[in-house]
Amino acid sequence: MLSLLFCPHPGLWLSLTFLAFFSSPSLATEWIEYPADGTATLTHYTLPDGYIASCGCTGASTRYPTAAMSQYAFGSSTAYGPGCGRCFKITLLDTYLPDPPFIPNVTKSVVIKVTDLCPAGGNGWCSAKPGKPNQGGQYINFDLAWPSSSIPDDFFPSNAALYGFTDFGVWNVSYQSVDCLESWAGAKSAAALGSVDDGSSVCCPANPTARTIPLGSANDTCPSFSDDNGIPCVPRFPIISYAPPTNSWLNC
Repeated sequence: MLSLLFCPHPGLWLSLTFLAFFSSPSLATEWIEYPADGTATLTHYTLPDGYIASCGCTGASTRYPTAAMSQYAFGSSTAYGPGCGRCFKITLLDTYLPDPPFIPNVTKSVVIKVTDLCPAGGNGWCSAKPGKPNQGGQYINFDLAWPSSSIPDDFFPSNAALYGFTDFGVWNVSYQSVDCLESWAGAKSAAALGSVDDGSSVCCPANPTARTIPLGSANDTCPSFSDDNGIPCVPRFPIISYAPPTNSWLNC
């Protein structure tokens, strides 16, 4: 079967013709089980205003803090997964790449809603699998939609005099599962909650049950689109990755 695959994560573009093999829907992928609170890595990417990302959350959600979640924690290799709609308070700890690491003298936190999938690929920050963390030693990466009108331009602390640049790119963070309706800024706007109604495959609950994957059958939590449709992983193909631009292989 000839198909055209478009990566759902803005900045990742893949247009390749391939022979798709679909397994039985009963063959579910092994996803990452993670605690409600813990540590992760944090990157950032550009999400256009009003963009309908993987979960199918409303365009108005982009006017509030959102993030993509790494594939094996997100719980699907395409479209929506159990991570969709969940809210987390993310707190900056220190930077990963610079030597010496930069430890800010202020505490910066933001409550985000997961609206997008960050695909696994090569050794990228969203590449963690069960039993195999990413290069930062973490099993979750949050890809923050930033710059954003909802997050201050100076959200990420820096020391340009010491390091020669202001954007460290990757941070070590702590995360805490929170109630979306109580903690996420977008909960005050009815237009920012829920899914678009365009007949496509979408799932973006306003306040999904906060618990670890596997999430069972709770009707307020999204199922795994790829599991339900017998797509346990996306085949490997060369892609153009987000900043810094590199050629890698989509590997799930």
